[in-house]
Amino acid sequence: MTPLVSAIAKEAFIYGYPMVMNYGNMFAYAIARANPQYKAPFNEIANEAKVFTPQNTTVTTPSLDNSYSTLWADLRAQPLILGVPTVEPHRYYSIMFVDLYTWNFAYAGTRTTGNGSGYFLLAGPAWDGVVPTGITKVIRAETDFVFVVYRTQLFDSADLVNVKEIQSGFTVQPLSRYQGRAALRPFFRVEFPPFIPEQAESLAFFSYLAFVLQFCPVAPGDDAARARFAQIGIEPGKPFNPDPLAPDTRKAIVGGMEEGLGTIQANVAATKTVADLFGTREYMKNSYLNRATGAMSGIYGNSKDEVFHFPFFKDSAGQALDGTANRYTIHFDSGQLPPVKAFWSVTLYDAKTKLLTINPINRYLINSRMLPNMVLGADGSLTIRIQKDSPGKSLEANWLPAPDRLFFMQLRCYWPDPAILGGKWVAPEPVRVS
Repeated sequence: MTPLVSAIAKEAFIYGYPMVMNYGNMFAYAIARANPQYKAPFNEIANEAKVFTPQNTTVTTPSLDNSYSTLWADLRAQPLILGVPTVEPHRYYSIMFVDLYTWNFAYAGTRTTGNGSGYFLLAGPAWDGVVPTGITKVIRAETDFVFVVYRTQLFDSADLVNVKEIQSGFTVQPLSRYQGRAALRPFFRVEFPPFIPEQAESLAFFSYLAFVLQFCPVAPGDDAARARFAQIGIEPGKPFNPDPLAPDTRKAIVGGMEEGLGTIQANVAATKTVADLFGTREYMKNSYLNRATGAMSGIYGNSKDEVFHFPFFKDSAGQALDGTANRYTIHFDSGQLPPVKAFWSVTLYDAKTKLLTINPINRYLINSRMLPNMVLGADGSLTIRIQKDSPGKSLEANWLPAPDRLFFMQLRCYWPDPAILGGKWVAPEPVRVS
């Protein structure tokens, strides 16, 4: 029996890891008002319009391409109606919908629904009402709570005022208010257990998981796994109590957790690209391990259809990127710039802190909007120069300053063309130059 218990605990840990991490963020963002990460209560949008600098240390590998708005949606009582304003055609924006499993189950925005104004009906798994008139799209979730992430393209610091105006046009209201009806009675109150990271590393992990599962009706393909979890006491809404467990059973569950964690960590280390670690349940073939790997690599990553990432940790010779005594180039041949329908950017980060690095010209990325001011080769090619010292005044427009230590870069391709998605276009590697 003990090996079976250990195997179930391992599977449950891998299955539940992203869900527990997601709950931790939900508790911090929408419930614990005293938490420094608190943003807004359920069903209210929190807008953040700012330009990240090295002084911002809360978020690792921050994207400077967008400003963010977030919403934790509670769909138990009724659907929500999300309104969006008209966004000018040359500006990209996206709305990503993440359920309690951490599947990216839907998108709205430039790529999927366009830049026109509209209303999206976001419904939970139990809703079976009639869709009212005026709704642009119905978005159905498998879980009662959904995390919604808005990304609005930010051109530069002077553009903040325009981004704030767009963000003010993002609205949320319950379906009853949209229809002009009396408000529905709130759904039953629930006591959200305080999320304590240290407890999530103990057997209390399974109590967090059991709590979250009550808001996740069993989905097709999960029924067998959920039944196995119940065999060791992991049941929706019921606290997991390890106290009465026999010592060998308790030891087996702890061992299964440790194996599960090791399996996720090994998969993170072996993964060369995060492209297939985020997406819908169908796209990811319901892979619990890949879902957990994505959460550990960087929870709430974009699906590759929306943003494709090319990480650069090493140069073309396989050596770690080090700005101490090395200079590098990334060269795009003529006609071989990243094929995207929105835009692309290359951002540089400190290897240890994963934060932006202080540099003399306060430049932390190079993106496609900067091309008109950059120096191109006679044949139309582009060479980005990555080094700690200026490459000379005439080439500073192409300069991405590097720190005097190890670093890495991320090439983000927004709304990538099929050539990227199909692997026909591959990003050139950084080359160390003498």
